[in-house]
Amino acid sequence: MTDTATPVVDTAVPTEAPAHGVKLTDTAAGKVKSLLMQEGRDDLRLRVAVQPGGCSGLIYQLYFDERLLENDATVDYDGVEVVVDKMSVPYLDGAAIDFEDTIQKQGFTIDNPNAQGSCACGDSFH
Repeated sequence: MTDTATPVVDTAVPTEAPAHGVKLTDTAAGKVKSLLMQEGRDDLRLRVAVQPGGCSGLIYQLYFDERLLENDATVDYDGVEVVVDKMSVPYLDGAAIDFEDTIQKQGFTIDNPNAQGSCACGDSFH
């Protein structure tokens, strides 16, 4: 009698980070890529978060991060990975990040349909 072993096949599906509803415009993606090239880094992600603070109760955090934390939601926009932490996802669902470069304003903007109001300085919302 021959003993033939049946190979064990791993049928587990690899888990991927959940997605989020934050959009990144082509202009903003281009600016992020440009900034990363200037830094000489290709290991950074654009992290968007909401934290308590400001005059209206919540403030946006937008920064480069090399970490990917447990429960982070991530979406790749043409090579730019946008990461949102689990707590911030509901506050940012449907928000759009853009980049403006005009005489009046230069920088990233966040258009958030979930914001019910903001303070006069425009840095915080509720």
